[in-house]
Amino acid sequence: MFSNGPSIIRTSALTLSLAVAGILAGNVPAAQAAAPAQPQCRGEGVDGSAQVRYGSDVLIKAPLSTVFELQTDVERWPTWQSPVLTMKRLDHGPLRKGSRFRWTTPAPPTPTTPATTMTITSTVRQLQRNTCILWRGPAVGQGVRIDEGVHLWTFTKVRGGVRVHTEETWTGAQVEADVPSATRILGGGLDAWLRDLKTTAETRRPCHSR
Repeated sequence: MFSNGPSIIRTSALTLSLAVAGILAGNVPAAQAAAPAQPQCRGEGVDGSAQVRYGSDVLIKAPLSTVFELQTDVERWPTWQSPVLTMKRLDHGPLRKGSRFRWTTPAPPTPTTPATTMTITSTVRQLQRNTCILWRGPAVGQGVRIDEGVHLWTFTKVRGGVRVHTEETWTGAQVEADVPSATRILGGGLDAWLRDLKTTAETRRPCHSR
């Protein structure tokens, strides 16, 4: 998610989601909102009451284990997502429920907020290996704040590869003051994140298979 994060970053790269993970500036995406039926990870999903929400999918032609490990190895995000400026795990060991990480990403100016660097503190709420991950947390910059981003990823093995679905919601007075603009920024970030994930996974040489 900005996400969490990751959910307000530059168009040439990703997202946030807390997503941010990612926040990214971009053109208005073709799809404007997540599907009404809410996917979940171990019974938890994005914020159903949030006004700012977006969901998107991509087919990745790579092994499921490669895609999942790439996405959940958060410390290596800066190596394949240029908008992720810094990343730090706040605990040790394998990523799991309760794990926390802090990351930064640039945010461009908007009509009501200045250009800044967003600091996102994400907490993993749920994780199921090779299936899904959900994290949430705030994103804060100079003069800019997302009170909470909730970012969900699901991974499904299908014919020809892996179907990756991501959704994120944002809450907070600033983003709720201009829902269309916030949704456009969120959507641009998530779509860019998926493109980077697809490119990286499909060009990565697998070290092993499961």
